[in-house]
Amino acid sequence: MRLVIIGGGILGTAHAWAAIGRGHTVIQLEREREARGATVRNFGLVWVSGRSADELALTLRARELWAEIGGRVAGVGFRPAGSITLVRTHAELAVAEAAAAGPTAADRGFALLDPDQVRALNPALRGDFLAGLHCSADAAVESRQALPALRAHMAATGRYTFHEGTEARTVRDTGSGAEVLDDHGRRHAADLVVHCPGAAHSGLTRELAGELPVRRVRLQMMQTAPLGEPLTTAIADGDSFRYYPGYAGPQVDALTVEQSQTATAAEHKMQLLCVQRLHGGLTIGDTHEYTEPFAFDVDEAPYEHLTEVTEALLGRALPPVVRRWAGVYSQSVDPGTLVTRVRADSHVWVVTGPGGRGMTLGPALGEQTADLIGL
Repeated sequence: MRLVIIGGGILGTAHAWAAIGRGHTVIQLEREREARGATVRNFGLVWVSGRSADELALTLRARELWAEIGGRVAGVGFRPAGSITLVRTHAELAVAEAAAAGPTAADRGFALLDPDQVRALNPALRGDFLAGLHCSADAAVESRQALPALRAHMAATGRYTFHEGTEARTVRDTGSGAEVLDDHGRRHAADLVVHCPGAAHSGLTRELAGELPVRRVRLQMMQTAPLGEPLTTAIADGDSFRYYPGYAGPQVDALTVEQSQTATAAEHKMQLLCVQRLHGGLTIGDTHEYTEPFAFDVDEAPYEHLTEVTEALLGRALPPVVRRWAGVYSQSVDPGTLVTRVRADSHVWVVTGPGGRGMTLGPALGEQTADLIGL
């Protein structure tokens, strides 16, 4: 079967990977020279720890697929480093204790560690905290290099072609298949077209699928120079309990009442996530903004907050910040929906809206779509 996949981000590439793995032929179109959206503006975390119970099975399948991919494609930089969520108040500790004793704790690889155990596992954490919720199932990939590595691997099959700097202008269902016209005047015939537009909800996406039940979410992040020592796990702070549905329960409800966030963290709907890149620098974030129009510039207050919290947990000053950026991702708003899939025509599908789960769930969502459309 011949597929044309529109969109070169993680979701489009994951669909290409699933199709190639099943013996099909894929042409992938990306309007930029390289993906520049949420795919490369994230932590590169494969995040099992906070996912809801309803999506845990799919998340664990994605974790399994990333491990398989990492074993085949070294360039994605997969490493099963795990994570530690560090708690600094007794209200946060109650959430961590409930999570470690919960019915899905074993599936997530949860263990509640005291400060000495935390430092034995991750010696870079020399700051003040009461405990750490370790999740051995969490992992990381290198988001800025994973996609080129995956494309090179697929190209070696002889059944994959990537057209960079190419925008799809029209998609036409032909009855027996579909045809895509690009902005170079080329026509690409296919048995199936899968459009993965990321946060581009207008234009071709609206033409094909109308108004979708999705919204755009903006974030701010930063990256430091090399730390000079290993950060052996990803780390998170207690504010992440408020954000991830896997922790939902009376302890989180009490947390929101008994322990207020800082004004900056509350205003920008913040959590701390921090992961070390292979080059030694730290990727640190993030914020959540839901109301458009989004600002075109970045706000300095969240970066000050992230620096303060990270330094408190590390017990040392951060290296210089070398990059700051904002990003926008697409999030499905239908309750219980992980991703929005619309059959736009007999041979045309639109897939978008994984929210902040795109890098984590990408391979499993691609596999799921392949099963759904009969690849």
